[in-house]
Amino acid sequence: MIGLIGKKIGMTQLYNDKGDVLPVTVIQAGPCTVTEVRSTTRDGYTAVQLGFGTNKETRFSRPVLGQFKKRNLPPSRHLKEFRVADAAPYEVGQNLTVTLFEPGEHVDIQGVTKGRGFAGVVKRHKFAAGHAGHGPTAGKQPGSIGASAYPSRVIKGKRLPGRMGGVNLTTKNLVVAFVDVEQNLLMVRGAVPGSTNGLVFIKKRGE
Repeated sequence: MIGLIGKKIGMTQLYNDKGDVLPVTVIQAGPCTVTEVRSTTRDGYTAVQLGFGTNKETRFSRPVLGQFKKRNLPPSRHLKEFRVADAAPYEVGQNLTVTLFEPGEHVDIQGVTKGRGFAGVVKRHKFAAGHAGHGPTAGKQPGSIGASAYPSRVIKGKRLPGRMGGVNLTTKNLVVAFVDVEQNLLMVRGAVPGSTNGLVFIKKRGE
């Protein structure tokens, strides 16, 4: 099953049949254009490349523009390949919309988390801060890192201060709550990684 490229709009609330409040994330899912079809004979694997969004032609290099003009397609701002078991049902120029998904289905959504900059161990790794009395001065310092005479070095993988966020993260097993075909909107229960207007990749669970 192929997925879609989308843009995170924000969060809102829905009510189910029992009157319960459901927090949902709204995503503009597609429409996406098939820009390339990979085959086993030519590429060694089967996949479908999708394009999402538009931009000025001056924003693209000439080789990239040439690839789109060769296929008589407008240049797409974002490209993403989705592996598929059989690429025969897809052809270049085909449009895929949010109708690929139905309420109740489970999806995996990948995005880039919000960047937090350089962060300490309390914020980055959830360390417990020091006592906040009148005497202690440790505050939010990391304390001892356990590297003294032996082994005389910092062990690899030690949780220390550093850059936080801005990494690829996949949230799995989210439930599709509502599909708006007219506006190409997909609403899923729960939170999705990334900030507002951030790029996300949506794929059916387990496919």
